[in-house]
Amino acid sequence: MRLAALFSGGKDSTYAIYLAEKMNYLVDMLISIQPTSSESLYFHYPNVELTRLQAKAMKKKHIYREAEDELQVLREVLEEVSDKIDGIVSGVISSKFQKNTLEKICREFGLIHIAPLWNREPLQLVREIIESGFEIMITGVAAMGMSKEWLGKILQPSDLDLLKELNKKFGINPCGEGGEIETLVLDAPIFYEKLEVEEYEIKWFGDYGYLLVSKAKLRGKP
Repeated sequence: MRLAALFSGGKDSTYAIYLAEKMNYLVDMLISIQPTSSESLYFHYPNVELTRLQAKAMKKKHIYREAEDELQVLREVLEEVSDKIDGIVSGVISSKFQKNTLEKICREFGLIHIAPLWNREPLQLVREIIESGFEIMITGVAAMGMSKEWLGKILQPSDLDLLKELNKKFGINPCGEGGEIETLVLDAPIFYEKLEVEEYEIKWFGDYGYLLVSKAKLRGKP
């Protein structure tokens, strides 16, 4: 069964692809939609343009669109490719709103929706992703207790205790599905090359901010 992945370049969508392939789905197409606003309810905001490089690193076909109306653009893309795929895979974890919306759109085109991360315990999921060999950079934070110093951090198992504390104190979702944390995958078992960030700029707005990559490249893996 052939799937297209809704791909933001972050840990959840990338790990969903990894799991779908372990479930013997063929995921050979990536769909990346760049919202024009950081307030998007559906799609990742910072550094989505780097999905072009990540798609090359995974040796997968890639469709990239910028959009104000993200769901309308998603419908247009699915209309273009619905005869080439059987469904989509997404990294949705706990948002019923997002999951129901995606399933509704899939039904419009006779497609299935695969959500391999659905209802997973967030902290354990982050641990599992790291232990599976994913190199994850934090590129956005927007939550109480998360400071500018998190931006650019490569997630380590030792960070999970702090995320657990922040969850207890402020209710932060350790996976960041509510927009508390945005990530960029630099390397993964499904990458044939590694993404290397060469230059970036940090934008900080008092209690939230982003790391915006201005220069990056792929390099070979040993």
